[in-house]
Amino acid sequence: MIPRRAVHRVERALRRQAAVALLGVRQVGKTTLAFDIARKTDAVYLDLQTRSDRTKLSDPQFFLSQYTDRLVILDEVHRVPALFPELRSLIDRGRRHGRRTGRFLILGSASVERLRQAGESLAGRIEFVPLGSLDVLEVEAHGDTAIPLWVRGGLPDSFLAASDEDSYAFRRNFIQTYLERDVEEFVARRLPAETLRRLWTMLAHWQGGLLRASELARSLAINTATVGRYIDTLTSLFILRRLLPYVANVRKRLVKSPKVYVRDSGLVHALLRIGDFDTLAGHPVSGASWEGFVIENLLQAAPPGTAASFYRTQAGAEVDLVLELPGLAKPWALEIKLGLVPPLGRGFRSAREDLKPDRTFVVYGGDEDYSLEPGVEVISLRSAAELLRDFRPPAAPES
Repeated sequence: MIPRRAVHRVERALRRQAAVALLGVRQVGKTTLAFDIARKTDAVYLDLQTRSDRTKLSDPQFFLSQYTDRLVILDEVHRVPALFPELRSLIDRGRRHGRRTGRFLILGSASVERLRQAGESLAGRIEFVPLGSLDVLEVEAHGDTAIPLWVRGGLPDSFLAASDEDSYAFRRNFIQTYLERDVEEFVARRLPAETLRRLWTMLAHWQGGLLRASELARSLAINTATVGRYIDTLTSLFILRRLLPYVANVRKRLVKSPKVYVRDSGLVHALLRIGDFDTLAGHPVSGASWEGFVIENLLQAAPPGTAASFYRTQAGAEVDLVLELPGLAKPWALEIKLGLVPPLGRGFRSAREDLKPDRTFVVYGGDEDYSLEPGVEVISLRSAAELLRDFRPPAAPES
């Protein structure tokens, strides 16, 4: 087992809140992390995907009131949405008897909208903690490097597979499961599985491109509203990331469409039938795949409250990632390059002039960090992730 940094966030959240929701895509390691916490706390674990455990909660007030002094872990909680008002009642009752924190750990891999409704039911009683794929800091602490993680992706069973062939097979099966079951569970009007697979594959080819739902709809011979509905669903299932454009106070025409990424690089490669590093290195998607991989790693390392976007004008000024960090008046600007000799174009320099960032980085595929030109630091992915992990907001000036 590779230790996850999120376990410390969950433990801290349980110490200050009655309920904590751990959210992430299927097979990302939520249950493993929860069992790790359960071993330390003598927690009660319920898998609501099983009929027997759902039956135990046919009268949740009776069953859960037997465990007021223990943490209760509720896995696949979206399958019992009626449970949330009951949790609110139990939490409020416990508060009146001095039991204010560490009551429930809720695991959710889907239906963010339902969990958002839970947040309304449990307002002031729940804290949300995201769990993404394995990242470069976690695997390098385990003795591995970023390149295998990029090729295989960060789903633990894929990354830790005995061979590239086994890893690739896991990801293809994972995709098939989502096509046949999970995605279809959360949309009202269902697409044929083959059409949905084509949509996924087109999104993988489109990695890092501006989202143009009308073009996708035309290629698939379906309407734009249907594409938009599936994009929303895949985003809520943590499969896709929509990166919004940065809103800058500049007198230039800015791109308004979001960029779209398949969040796990291993899924990008499986959708495009890329099974190993040699095939990936020569594939046209390699640069965009690396860009998405870097973005996911950096956002997982960034402190809570960080806002992420990209900057692009109609005239061609562009920066891949703009991070607004808590406590900083100016953002960080990050350009992402795969090669060992990262070239900088006119669009990047123009974007720097527009943004006037606090710091500027070029995150590249090498290991050494160095200054490329005044104000521009070339930095490895590992070093960039460490900077964000260790970032602390500047102290407020004394009055």
